[in-house]
Amino acid sequence: MSTASVPLPAWINYGLIPLLNLFLAFFFSGLVVWAIGESPFEALKLLLAGALGRGEGIGFTLFYATSFIFTGLSVAVAIHAGLFNIGSEGQAYLGGLGAALVALSLDRYVPWYVTMPFAIIGSALFGAACAAIPAWLQAKRGSHIVITTIMFNFIVSSLMNYILVRVLIVPGKMAPESRTFLEGGQLPKLDWLIGMFGGRLGAAPLNFSFLVALVMCFLVWLLIWRTKLGYEMRTLGHSPTAASYAGMRYARIVMITMLISGGLAGMMALNPVMGASARLQIEFVGGAGFVGIAVSLMGRNHPAGIILAALLFGVLYQGGAELSFDMPTITRDMIVVIQGLVILFAGALEYMLRPAIVRVYQQISGK
Repeated sequence: MSTASVPLPAWINYGLIPLLNLFLAFFFSGLVVWAIGESPFEALKLLLAGALGRGEGIGFTLFYATSFIFTGLSVAVAIHAGLFNIGSEGQAYLGGLGAALVALSLDRYVPWYVTMPFAIIGSALFGAACAAIPAWLQAKRGSHIVITTIMFNFIVSSLMNYILVRVLIVPGKMAPESRTFLEGGQLPKLDWLIGMFGGRLGAAPLNFSFLVALVMCFLVWLLIWRTKLGYEMRTLGHSPTAASYAGMRYARIVMITMLISGGLAGMMALNPVMGASARLQIEFVGGAGFVGIAVSLMGRNHPAGIILAALLFGVLYQGGAELSFDMPTITRDMIVVIQGLVILFAGALEYMLRPAIVRVYQQISGK
């Protein structure tokens, strides 16, 4: 029997194997740091201290993690239906336009807690709209979803450049960005959350969208594992033939799945647009859509795993920035290398150790 088909306990599949992969990633990252003449242990200490050592660092870590949770959920929902959505970057970008239009329209009339529900809906609708055409092309014309979603990343980028430069730009200013939202269009910071643990948020832009992201994790869990639609999505992902034989409509499931996936990606814009900068800026997504792919794969496409993977990348982003400041020989490019090694071992090579672990497990258990 192939080792790939041997069932393993959940604590091995979802606990031991990811931890071993993460250890390998940091081990080889340590070799890179050692090769340039720095201490890997000191580098790790500085990285963790920068990300988790004080309230402000934790705030930045959770801020980055918030964006990654949204995009990770977006990718995971599509994967459960057998679809690989590479367009979360563009969907989040267009979602920012939806959130910004709501904030610009309501910020002077109502408080933030009235604006926020409409902004959530607006960002989700615009993100879903970005995913709608690739979904239709996949469902009705057989165009591969990977190709079409990648193409739409470039289309949306050009469209947003035009809108920011020609439509939403503040008259008399050179910066391609909208006006700053008034208080009614800004999500409040979560000072009280860090304060519960005796820390201070400081300049960290951790905001209410973090709580929205956690709610979305719960709703996605309900959708995938507790609803008829979720069962249909998982069936389609495991076997399109079986789904068709059971009377499940392929085009309907693909369209609904991609609209949900695009909506989740669009909601990511709440974090940087209404939370951090309080205005719509060019390229505000900053690669979070692509990081979401790694987050989803590392989290085994489960909301709980996605939260943990997003926190890991939040630590790498915030701790890496602090590390490059405290250890100038470790540049930002080297931090990207470390992030890449984590993606390599925990994502692309996530099953590299499985055959050996299966053999050891069979010997110990006698199976």
